[in-house]
Amino acid sequence: MILREHYIEQIRPFYDSDLIKIITGIRRCGKSVIMEQIIREVREKTDNIIYLNFEDKKVSANITDAEKLISYAEENKKCGKCYLFFDEIQTLDGWQDACKTLRLYDYSLFITGSNSKLLSSEFTKELSGRYDSYRIRPFVYKEIAEYCAELNKEPSITDYLVWGGFPKRFEFDSADAKSRYLNDLDDTIVINDLIGRYKIRKESLFKNLVNFVLLSNGRIFSANSVRDYIKQQHVDCSVNTILKYLGYLEEAYIIESVKQYSSRTKKELSFYCKIYNADVCFNSIRCMNNRFDLTHNLENIVYNELVYMGYEVYVYNNNGKEIDFLATKDNKQYYVQVAYSVAEEKAYLREFGAFANIDNLSQKIIITNDDIDYSTSTVKHIKLKDFLKMESL
Repeated sequence: MILREHYIEQIRPFYDSDLIKIITGIRRCGKSVIMEQIIREVREKTDNIIYLNFEDKKVSANITDAEKLISYAEENKKCGKCYLFFDEIQTLDGWQDACKTLRLYDYSLFITGSNSKLLSSEFTKELSGRYDSYRIRPFVYKEIAEYCAELNKEPSITDYLVWGGFPKRFEFDSADAKSRYLNDLDDTIVINDLIGRYKIRKESLFKNLVNFVLLSNGRIFSANSVRDYIKQQHVDCSVNTILKYLGYLEEAYIIESVKQYSSRTKKELSFYCKIYNADVCFNSIRCMNNRFDLTHNLENIVYNELVYMGYEVYVYNNNGKEIDFLATKDNKQYYVQVAYSVAEEKAYLREFGAFANIDNLSQKIIITNDDIDYSTSTVKHIKLKDFLKMESL
């Protein structure tokens, strides 16, 4: 497996710190591998290391609460600073209390979890600056290219647009094998995990909502539109239930809602947002007869890549015309429009027209899968194949 240096270089300065290192992200995105890579680096200077994976039944059966975890650490540590690595710790009752106690002594504590409640306001408020958090994501294209080189395979942008970046799926060559693996992954982390974790009784309703939302990536969202869809299935459902289920998907890092920024009010509009999937495979495995939604998957991938680059991303409402992204970093703003192609005149006029009334001092970018350069004097065209290799805009 490749060294995921993009993330590890952020964590490395805190190896010896008493700050709790909280590593989060959707299941199967590579958190455990990153933890293993950190352990290898730490082991170069000490063997005073304790690793526990709470998805291991042998571990979870013997360490059932905070008191037992603290006792285990005390009994198994050696002299000097001890490095604790707890994988998927959110499954342990009282894990917060254990972490708060252990960090008071001579430990360096690393924890992973696949639920955003790991960063609950109550827990982080009590820690009061005594933690640092890192969000891990499935592979972006630069990592895919590196991993494919390790596997002696050729990376493919189209393959990325369809099947996304979950690391394990690159071990499989055929579309059928990829689809089988990703469907099993979906059943586990999207459906079964959430139904079990939140004790969802209306399973059919929840599955219908999940299918609708994950097929709607890159679209303006409202709870009412989901309710209308559910009603077409002859099922009654309240807006509150829909919002609750959507909250579960966000907590598990399966979707992200991106707020809209208005040019009129110069502020975020909390009542408008777009939904993006953590990985485009969640859309593709729900498409029938290989009719993949490459247009919206492309927009979703650009979003994921921008976030990986460190940009804060909004959807931008330009006086009623939507610009896909307003990306900000280091006090710089970029207006970014995404289209599969602008080769046809209608598409060209629509996509470039979205920048109307944006002053020419602002940086305006359009990203497409075209091979021809459509840059103008005021809008920079970046070909997708070039964008995916960039470290920043």
